[in-house]
Parts: sequence; structure tokens; C-alpha cells
Amino acid sequence: MRIALIDPSLFTLPYDAALATGLRQVGHEVRLYGRSPGTDDNNIAEVPLVPAFYRLTSRPIVLSFPNAVRLAAKGAEHIWSMTALRRQLAQFRPDVIHFQWMPLPVVDRFFLPGLKQIAPLVLTVHDTNPFNGAPAARLQALGVPRGLAGFDRLIVHTEQGRQRLLTQGAAAALISIVPHGLLGGGPAKAPADSMGGTLRFLLFGKIKPYKGLDLLLEAFARLPEELQSQAEVLVVGKPYIDLAPFQALAAKLGVTARLKLDTRFVSDEEVPELFGPGTIAMFPYREIDASGVLSLAVAFGRPVIATRIGSFGETIEHEKQGLLVPPNDPAALAAAMARMIADREFAASCARQMQHLAGAAPGWDEIARRTVAVYSSIAGSAHAA
Repeated sequence: MRIALIDPSLFTLPYDAALATGLRQVGHEVRLYGRSPGTDDNNIAEVPLVPAFYRLTSRPIVLSFPNAVRLAAKGAEHIWSMTALRRQLAQFRPDVIHFQWMPLPVVDRFFLPGLKQIAPLVLTVHDTNPFNGAPAARLQALGVPRGLAGFDRLIVHTEQGRQRLLTQGAAAALISIVPHGLLGGGPAKAPADSMGGTLRFLLFGKIKPYKGLDLLLEAFARLPEELQSQAEVLVVGKPYIDLAPFQALAAKLGVTARLKLDTRFVSDEEVPELFGPGTIAMFPYREIDASGVLSLAVAFGRPVIATRIGSFGETIEHEKQGLLVPPNDPAALAAAMARMIADREFAASCARQMQHLAGAAPGWDEIARRTVAVYSSIAGSAHAA
């Protein structure tokens, strides 16, 4: 089976790479169509990538333009890229065209009928609340309902995602749930972790408003000084928001000394150390369907404190692999952090249980087979692995 994966901006490159690898392992030919890779793109060697998007607007001189000018230029090039994509796919002749993202649905939906003449269309809806409700992405969220209607099948990662698409008018028969596999190299092989010493509350990945960094800081500030002295907050990832207000908040709350901000590029080789012994993965998110960072936490056997939404609530058992709290509740978040600091045996038990969960998680070959089953439902059962 020939499969074209489409992720114009490479929003989910680690996921794309893992899925492409799984699909190839079970005998299918895969090409990923996206932008040219940058120096801070991990996983790229694993993917047969066709640089089909944003060749002009990714050049340094364009990136130096004022933001409004740059975005307008990128939107214009997106239209040109989508036009060229149809020609490229007509040459490749895939059996299925699988979009991971529609970066500009208000535009993309007009190209779907033409692409459907080449092969059936599948979309993985990573965010059923488009771009997790980010105010800066309002333009990108326009046209989503009509865009969804242009696909033959929709894939989500969670039951929450399925229910949300149903409320948005999608037909139940068109929606399939395929879980988000583990990233970070597979099931946990971490050594026994007593969770001794200074605990690290790690917020990892792209720093965006919905991830609740302010809630994490407020929660840590609520801890008694005796508990604060046994822990630190580590924030690692590329910021997509101004961090100055958060630094000011940390200073106001008196927790700057226990906060470490690391906004540099983190290579794949550094990730295991970040998710090493003594680390608790933090997800005080306001919004999410599925989280690639959660899959890292599972893969590395890390205890979790997370909001009870999306894949957190559907993956983590409260008081087994970690603790779940209500959204937007710094008091509950603080209580969960306090328990992890004060009861190290409980924290260590959560680490052990997370390693068991990692061992039971489906591999990417199994996820690939489930994805191919979705393809086969529209492309013909003769292509099934």
C-alpha cells in the first residue's frame, strides 16, 4: 500500500516519524510531505520526507520580516504549496492520503475534492478543539467543520476526541479511535527509582498558554517552605509565548530560586536524562486531546500529575501511575505535588506502575495495523497488512 502522510508545518514530527516507521515495518510504502526540516527537528532521519511546503518563507530573510508580513507571505505560499501537492501526489499515486494537520482549513478544504480524485482522504484530528483554543490561531481555526466534512475517515486518539467530533456534527461511522503510541524509544527500561533526593517537577515541550505554566507556579508557591526545599520546577521547551509575565509571576510568588527555565533546543539524546530518576512529569493543562509528552512520560516510567482531561484521564489511573486533578485548580495541583514530595514510597510506586503501563502499551507496528485497518475500510481490504 502506498501512503502519503501530510503534515505541512511538521507540527507533530515525532508522531509522524513513529507512525511512518510502523507503517513501513508492516510492509507499506510511506512518504511524508511537509516543510523542509530545520536544525532543531529530531527524528527526521527516520522519515522519507518530501519538502513540499514553505520553501520560500522558511528562508532566514523572510523570517526576519514583521510578523504580519511573514504570516501573509506564508499563507500565500501555502496556497501555492497545496496546488503543487496535488501534482506531486498524482505522480506518487498513493492508495490513501493521510493528513495529520490542516494548517489553514479555510483554504485547505477547497483542495480536498481534487485530492480525493487521487486517493481517499483520512485526517487525524490531534486537537478536536482546534489548536487547543489558542487565541493566536483563530485564523487557522476558521473553516474546520467544512474541512472535516471533506475527509472519508477521521482518526482521534481518545474517547473524549470522538465525543467532541460527534457534537461537532461528524458521523459516528466516519470516526475511528487509534491510540497515540509511545515516543522516546519504546517501553520503559528505567532502573528502580526510589524517588529520593530533590524531586524535579518537569513541564516539557512547547510552552503554550493551554499548558498551564502559571497554574504550576501558583501551585508550587502554595507548598510549605519545608516541601519547596525538597523540590524544583523545571520548564524545558521552546516558548511560543512571552515568558516575561511568568518570570514576573515567579518573582511575585517568591519561587524564582526553585524555578529553572531552559528554552534551548533539546536533542533526542538529552531526553532520557530529563525524564530520569527523581522526575515527575507535570501536565497542568487547560486543554488537550492527546499528548506526545505524556507518551514520553509513560515510555520513561515517570510518575505523572495531570489534569483529568483527554488522554490524561483515559491513560492514567488516579493514585496508580500518578495523580489526576481538576482543571484550573492550583490548590488541588499543590496538594498532589505535596503528596509526591512527602510520600516518596508512593511516588516510587507510581514510577513502577508507569513502567508496567509502558510494557502493556501497543507498539507502533500495532498502531500501524490499526491505522491500515482504517485505510482499508475506504481503500479496499486487499491492501490490509
